[in-house]
Amino acid sequence: MLQDLNELETVLLDMDGTILDLHYDNFFWVKEVPRIYAEERGMPEQEAIDFLTPIFRSHEGTLNWYSVDFWSDLLGFDVMHHKSQVAHKIAWLPNAEAFLKACQRDVPDTRLVTNGHRKVLELKVAKTGLDQYFSEMICSHELGAAKESQDFWHRLMVRREFDPATTLFIDDNEAVLDSAKKFGIEHVYSVAMPDTVTPRTSTSKYPMLTDFPSIA
Repeated sequence: MLQDLNELETVLLDMDGTILDLHYDNFFWVKEVPRIYAEERGMPEQEAIDFLTPIFRSHEGTLNWYSVDFWSDLLGFDVMHHKSQVAHKIAWLPNAEAFLKACQRDVPDTRLVTNGHRKVLELKVAKTGLDQYFSEMICSHELGAAKESQDFWHRLMVRREFDPATTLFIDDNEAVLDSAKKFGIEHVYSVAMPDTVTPRTSTSKYPMLTDFPSIA
């Protein structure tokens, strides 16, 4: 059972796969990027997938992994341009907006903490208006460390102090959740279905939230 919002001083929320449907991001990176890469080089799509997969894996959990500028340079095409072409797929997870309204009402400090690049955040803000629910929106690139790193959490604390004992953090990334817990955040939760189209294949050691209304 999630901590009563009235007992919290701070709520830190991930973006993709926590309040927004991860299907948009998964579709783009799994389907669109190999297709575009293959088309621009005149190669079969499967060949592009086989070539790109180990490159993607080598950057997982780093700031490069989350940087559209890095991938634009590496892939040889404007990633943000192509992301904007499928922006109609950007969507809230079910009832996430109602939960944010409850946080806005009951919690003194609600912040977005995302590994997503600021350019991607701005695109998603334009599509959803999510910025209205947060006192601050922090991108890990601006702190110089991904959320998987302890450096991120220490720098977040320096940026604006919060009490880990009265803080709730929700994310769909297990490595990020581990890092938050190691830092000392008391109330750490995962997400049961971050992608509404493709079911999650792994479990979590943390409680997995299935529905926002049950906790709002």
